[in-house]
Amino acid sequence: MSRTRTALLAAMALVAGASGTALAVNPADVGAAAIPCTVDYKIQNDWGSGFTAAVTITNNGAAKSSWAVKWSYAGSQKVTNGWNAKISQSGTAVTAANETYNGTLATGGSTSFGFQGTYSGTNAIPATFTLDGVTCNVDDGGGGPTNPPGPGTGTRVDNPYSGAKVYVNPEWSAKAAAEPGGSRIANQPTAVWLDRIAAINGVNGGMGLRAHLDAALAQKGSGELVVQLVIYNLPGRDCAALASNGELGPTEIDKYKTQYIDPIAAILADSKYAGLRIVTTIEIDSLPNLVTNTGSRPTATPQCDVMKANGNYQKGVGYALNKLGDVANVYNYIDAGHHGWIGWDDNFAASATVMKEAATSEGATVNDVHGFIANTANYSALKENNFTINDSVAGKSVRESKWVDWNRYVDELSFAQAFRNQLVTTGFNSGIGMLIDTSRNGWGGSARPAGPGATTDVDTYVNGGRYDRRIHVGNWCNQSGAGLGERPQASPAAGIDAYVWVKPPGESDGSSSAIPNDEGKGFDRMCDPTYTGNPRNGNSMSGSLPNAPLSGHWFSAQFQQLMQNAYPPLS
Repeated sequence: MSRTRTALLAAMALVAGASGTALAVNPADVGAAAIPCTVDYKIQNDWGSGFTAAVTITNNGAAKSSWAVKWSYAGSQKVTNGWNAKISQSGTAVTAANETYNGTLATGGSTSFGFQGTYSGTNAIPATFTLDGVTCNVDDGGGGPTNPPGPGTGTRVDNPYSGAKVYVNPEWSAKAAAEPGGSRIANQPTAVWLDRIAAINGVNGGMGLRAHLDAALAQKGSGELVVQLVIYNLPGRDCAALASNGELGPTEIDKYKTQYIDPIAAILADSKYAGLRIVTTIEIDSLPNLVTNTGSRPTATPQCDVMKANGNYQKGVGYALNKLGDVANVYNYIDAGHHGWIGWDDNFAASATVMKEAATSEGATVNDVHGFIANTANYSALKENNFTINDSVAGKSVRESKWVDWNRYVDELSFAQAFRNQLVTTGFNSGIGMLIDTSRNGWGGSARPAGPGATTDVDTYVNGGRYDRRIHVGNWCNQSGAGLGERPQASPAAGIDAYVWVKPPGESDGSSSAIPNDEGKGFDRMCDPTYTGNPRNGNSMSGSLPNAPLSGHWFSAQFQQLMQNAYPPLS
């Protein structure tokens, strides 16, 4: 199902599309103020004898505390079960009434529900819908509000983090609190990683997806609450890295769909969780690989060439966007890499194009994309204050320094804001928002420079002033000297929906040496502190901490370092 970030336009009228989709006419062709309500009825799946449908109602009249939508079928359709509404049927007449948690429908507000049904013969879209007895999708000749207020509680919002608490994962919180000094951050919200099929139901007695959502309901109370999920199990996952290789082979796209995405989507669609704002980070470190690590580039890997050839990264991301986008309270954010990966001219626009390809495959559209996230599980500084790419030293541009290396961006904030503009230019909606993972990019402590470096030469200037103390911007595994970054917060800067902690601090990026395991995780030399590098990190030392466990496992030494080097500092 495709949805924009904002409520459906009041000027929507339904016509039956060839695909069985309810289509909107041009708002300029209909008087928005004169339409009391709209109903968008979309058949999502149809297998000849049965179907699923999604329905979105927009109320342009007076605010409601309860509602009921009615329609009649022309054929033999029978509703068998539904979600997010109480649905009953008598003959061909169907009534969908609100549940207790979604009865509020503000002026200009929208709400959604779905159902499954059976039929024989044809499965035509109903011709007429009513909301509390008023016919929708037609001009009533009246003078409704020309500037309806924003959506109320329980309706879709432009920024899911605005006015909401964010779920604190109790499993991570307990590990953090058990560390000396860890209680200072144990109540920070972090994401739940669904990094293999088994994680849906819980691994080794741990919490599964339903358990996390139930815990989120308990934390929610009477306000709004965001739950952050990482969707991370593509076929041939992380083709340029070994530490986070996944369980599915390059060709197992059908298994990804039916055994991973479909069960997640079914759980998220449970009406029990309709009051939560569910934010998904879609498949980190995947799509940019198809640009930077394929073909004749020195950074290419055979595994990435395979994934570019078979198209399963785009297919998997598209399928996830489509299916998760069918759930009205899910907000999809695609992983957008980071400035030290796609900030160069030959990577920047090309990466946006690949993301558009993925977002328009397997039934997805750009309307299934609420935004993008930068710096997921990475270490790039949020804002470098001591130099810019416009600076020159001894006749050389900062872009000529070894650290910047002709990149157009020196930090994540400038990159995220610029990449957002590129994505819009490429065809994504102008209302998309960005997230930035600040869980490990603080770079504080005694090594944090107080000002610019000396102007002896451009490298001295940049290296003396940069907060990011990595040996090379391409280093990504358990970085020595890193610190906690900005605490999670909503709307911190223009175009940025939130700073978030998607990578839970204290969870390893990969093991320092080979460790046998049944999690599909390989040994990547980039996690070995003795490794001297490859073309992806300028053949530099890896800068990784020693004695690290498998990716995702608790790494106490790293957690302590992150707290020690936090910026802003911990109190």
